[in-house]
Formats: sequence, C-alpha cells, structure tokens
Amino acid sequence: MGGHAAQRDPDDLAGSARAALVREIAASGAFDDDPVWREAFETVPRHLFVPYYYVGTVGGYERRWGESPDPRAGEAWLRGAYEDVPLAIRMRDGELLSSSSQPSLMAVMLVALGVRDGDRVLEIGTGSGYNAALLAHRLGDDGLVTTVDLDPEITESARRHLDAAGYHPVVVTGDGAHGVPARAPYDRIIVTCTLPSVPGAWLAQCRPGARVLAPFATGLIALTVHGPGHAEGRFLHTPAYFVPLRGANRSRAAPAYGTGLADVPRRARDSDRFRFLLALTAGSIGAGEAYEVWRREGRPERERYGLTVGEDRCWAWLDDPGGPHRWVLPS
Repeated sequence: MGGHAAQRDPDDLAGSARAALVREIAASGAFDDDPVWREAFETVPRHLFVPYYYVGTVGGYERRWGESPDPRAGEAWLRGAYEDVPLAIRMRDGELLSSSSQPSLMAVMLVALGVRDGDRVLEIGTGSGYNAALLAHRLGDDGLVTTVDLDPEITESARRHLDAAGYHPVVVTGDGAHGVPARAPYDRIIVTCTLPSVPGAWLAQCRPGARVLAPFATGLIALTVHGPGHAEGRFLHTPAYFVPLRGANRSRAAPAYGTGLADVPRRARDSDRFRFLLALTAGSIGAGEAYEVWRREGRPERERYGLTVGEDRCWAWLDDPGGPHRWVLPS
C-alpha cells in the first residue's frame, strides 16, 4: 500500500538539526578561542528567529515559512533554518533589507568580539534578533545587551522572536549610526551591516579599551577604542559581505574605476585579496595604483591591513599605521 512517510516531530528535528550545525561550526575551528560560545549556539533556537525566509530561485526568490500547511514544506523550512548559510528575512521591491547572518560567520565575529562577563554590549543592526539572543545567553543578563535598528518592522518582529525564545535584551528603534547614548557606556560594539565610515558617536559611547567589531569594505575590522575620538585595529582574515548600514552614515556611492580597472591583469581582478584592497581604498586611490601596491607587497591578506579612526578623519593602512602605505578614506 502506498502512503506518505511519517513526519518527524518538529522539536526532535530542530534539536538534531541544531546539533549538526554546531558540530559543523566547531569543526571549522570557529569556537576554538572561546569555547563558551558553543553552548550558546547549542541552546538558542535559530528557527524561532526565522519564521519565514527567502531562498534564491531562477529569476527571483521563494518564500519558506514554518506555518505552511504542507508538512514537507514545513520540514524544509526547519532544516533550512539550521543550514550554515545567511537567510534573507526581509525584502522590499526585490531589494534585500535584512538577513540572518551565516551562523559560522556569526561565531567568528562573536569570538573575535572578546566578550567578558559583565560587559555591556551594543549591537548595530538587529536583524532577526538571533545574534542578540546569543549575546544575552552568553552574558546571562538581558540588561547588558542593547540592539538597535532603523526599521520599526524589524525591531518589532525581533522583539517577538526574542520573547518566544525567552530572551529580553533592550531593543531600540533608531539610527544605528547614532548609537544608543541612553544605554552607554559600552565595552563592546558589534555591527552586522557594512560601514562606509566609523561613526564618531560609537567611539564616544565606549569605555576606553572597548572593542568595536564591524564589517568594512569586504572584511571585518576589530578596533580598540583609545578615547572618544580615537580607535585603531586590524582586519580579521575572514571575508565578510553584509547589507549596508542605513541611516545617517549610509554607504557612499560605488567608485567608478573606468579604464583603470580594465588595465589591471585578469588574475588580479579575479583575486578576492585584490578586490578587498579595491573596496578598502575606494575613492582614495585608483585601480592601477592599488594593483601596484598589491603586486609589490606580495598580494597581502586582509589581516595585514588596518584602520585608524581620528576625530575628523579615518585612514586605512598596510602593515603599519605609520608606514608608507596609508590612504585617507572619504568621509
């Protein structure tokens, strides 16, 4: 006799899928420097933060949701929630507005953030609320975590997700470029959107010695705050691609390289390392000059670059903030 295969219990399926995801992240080495994060990922249920999401299809996106009347579609949604991929969670007119980041990249960022017991943490870019839940779980105190997003629909849905999962950090609707001064000072700031520049408001809301971890160009910059108008640090080795920061510090227009890029050898144009340098120095130097630096200096990895943030300007550098390769970045 024919029939449908028995559907697995959703809680059992979620638990096994979450355990498999954590094993995959652990195998990548992401937890090695701070194993306490493994327990957070094992505990916080990602599927509660993505009740629906979009997956790319030929010619567009397909919506998957947990309340589908088709049990097979519901199971596909649940399994997809625990794949190690970013999930698009908010679209508008075909534009991606918000996503739930790739879990392994989240683990890399949270470990690099260097959170300590008792730290006050500000997250810029609330997204689904999953990252804020991981932080609240790690710190064991919801009141130490503040997350801010410009879009009231995003913050409202994040509050619902957090409540369903049993976490209650402070969720603020506002321009993340301004930080959240009412909740300052902060020991750590983590950013989940790409920056065009580092807002001075963030540094002013940090304690001396605080760390700011943020996507910049196509990498992750880890800045140490030395005072209200000064921070400095190097990039991590990890590539990172996020939606742009929206609000007062919206991304500057993409530079036009023109014939300069056409004159760069194909092997360089196809290199992720070279494309990172192009993104980092956009608007400061041309493609030809960037290529000469890249070639002479041995095709540097991301971690050889850094940023210095001053009161009135920000500059990128290679190897040494006082060395010969420094580029003042557009404000």
